[in-house]
Amino acid sequence: MSIVSTKKAVILLSGGLDSATVLAIAKAEGYECYTISFDYGQRHRAEIIAAEQVSKKFGAVSHKVIRLGLDEIGGSALTDKTLDVPEALSEGIPITYVPARNTVFLSLALGLAEVLEAQDIFIGVNAIDYSGYPDCRPEFIEAFEKMANLATKLGVEGKPFHIQAPLQNLSKAQIIQKGIACGVDYALTVSCYQANDEGYACGKCDSCRLRAEGFRQAGVEDPTRYI
Repeated sequence: MSIVSTKKAVILLSGGLDSATVLAIAKAEGYECYTISFDYGQRHRAEIIAAEQVSKKFGAVSHKVIRLGLDEIGGSALTDKTLDVPEALSEGIPITYVPARNTVFLSLALGLAEVLEAQDIFIGVNAIDYSGYPDCRPEFIEAFEKMANLATKLGVEGKPFHIQAPLQNLSKAQIIQKGIACGVDYALTVSCYQANDEGYACGKCDSCRLRAEGFRQAGVEDPTRYI
């Protein structure tokens, strides 16, 4: 009798449009998925609830929510409520950038992956509609993968980790089209930087604008619930 090998993957799942699409892609590629989300002191918990729903819909083996205190560091409109979330696109790196967020998130996902002996970590970063965040660029993903294989037991034993960023070079419209093809229900997702407790979006922030424009360009009805 042949033994069927199972591919395992850790999926960073924020509850937003991009990460939900990444989970659907990993599932479609035959991975056994372990999702991980972060309660890092962000403005609202709606995205954490959304992540749990999306994880359940796609049959993840487990879903972990890791609590962090990035709001104690501040420096971002997403973690410091004394700073306003901008309602217009800004030049350069916007105030919604959370210092070192993806570095921290990927590090914890790497720890989980090593425990599970899962050599693939999926993240929904994007180099086109990425709002100017430095930790969404291909150079960052490549550098982190190199570091991961230098700093882990599995890596030095010849079982390398791969940081999978399948949305890296897709437009928001292309991401939406790919997600729909993989069965994503975008009504479950929350992308807004300042959604209310029920998950209703402001429709004004940078993330809302990019999301709405993506649905428009994709020719798909926008299922987002707006305030």
